[in-house]
Amino acid sequence: MAQAAPAQHAQADAQALDLAEKAIALRSVAGPGNQTPQVATLYGTALVQGGFTPSDVSITPVGDTAYLVARWPGANPGLKPLVISGHMDVVEARPADWKRDPFTPVVENGYLFGRGATDMKLDGTIAIASLIELKREGYRPRRTIIIEFSGDEETVMKTSAIIADKLSNADLVLNIDGGGGSLNEQTGAPEYFTWQGAEKTYADFQLTVTNPGGHSSEPRRLNAIDELAAALLRIHDHQFTPELSPLTRAYFVQAAKYEDAQTGAAMKAFAADPRDSHAIATLTANPATVGKIGTTCVVTLVSGGHAENALPQRAEANINCRIFPGHPRASIMAELQKVADDPAVSFRDVTEGSVATAASPMRPDFTGAVETAMASVYPGVPVFPSMASGASDSMWFRYHDVPSYGASPVFIKESEDFSHGLNERTPIATIPPSVDYYLALLPILTR
Repeated sequence: MAQAAPAQHAQADAQALDLAEKAIALRSVAGPGNQTPQVATLYGTALVQGGFTPSDVSITPVGDTAYLVARWPGANPGLKPLVISGHMDVVEARPADWKRDPFTPVVENGYLFGRGATDMKLDGTIAIASLIELKREGYRPRRTIIIEFSGDEETVMKTSAIIADKLSNADLVLNIDGGGGSLNEQTGAPEYFTWQGAEKTYADFQLTVTNPGGHSSEPRRLNAIDELAAALLRIHDHQFTPELSPLTRAYFVQAAKYEDAQTGAAMKAFAADPRDSHAIATLTANPATVGKIGTTCVVTLVSGGHAENALPQRAEANINCRIFPGHPRASIMAELQKVADDPAVSFRDVTEGSVATAASPMRPDFTGAVETAMASVYPGVPVFPSMASGASDSMWFRYHDVPSYGASPVFIKESEDFSHGLNERTPIATIPPSVDYYLALLPILTR
């Protein structure tokens, strides 16, 4: 992180790391023993001790989890609030699979290890420490600042939807669970920063084939497993029409500079012409770019049959889709049915916790603020938009027509991003410049 500005806020930097370690030690995983409510208490206590009025900090239980909302009232109550959005829960981690216990935080060789180090307990505590630092320095916002943390973003997003409904009057949302900076793989120097202005729609479709079945010694031409398999292969070979949006075009033009020659050339060519067959072939063959050029659907679950010596009476599969903004789930399912080309295969939308949303507008006040804040921390580092392939809490705000942008200031190497994976870790050198980023960004958006 050689290009980062020198640390100026040691107390905030230390608090961010300390809170992150304490939060990682709490196993905030859905199910028995869920400690997300304890994380909420940890965060809420820190905010109150940092100057937030106790009555402005609320923790609301929902099932085995909880969500937190904290308000910093602005001088002008007529202005719509700025919302900082994150989540406290993490995905499951099995200690036997990790080199270190995932719920025992460790700082080693310049990294914070533990489940949530990247997604997204450190991100959350950096934002908390930054707000407390602003209060410590005597800042008084004209616009109300609300920081909120959902409690089940990694699962059913029930609290995510509740929060977005309650805060649907927000001016805009900074989702600190999205966006971020990329470090050079060789030097570790900051290369570029992206903010997320859109995300693809999550969808699950269940495919089912039924058959009377029979004795396995008397095979029939129609076999439920065979029919389903044939339909799945047709879907596997299908490519949805590649497409661009203003946001993804801007991403391809800028990000092409940081890719290998072949990928970079394909990104530039696709940005110029989304019908370029050579560019499409190159980007489709790369798992890192195929999801950026359109809708993707893939088989994730298959089950069938009921006995080793019987013809299958039922076969089922789940198709998971990530849909390019602008397409309803029903139209994608209809296209899959057409591709499957077999009336014996029934389709059912079994999606839970997802709604289709359009991209957030590329608001000049937001983009200008981010560019100014990032330039104050990493002078000369390019800033440009991107689209997320997965779902986040931004989805629920966009559902209420509230612009939401992934804008986490954490920088990490692509090869070291182990969100949801084994041995998750984040460089602690990212903490001081991240605090400085918030101290520059938040006053611009709330003055």
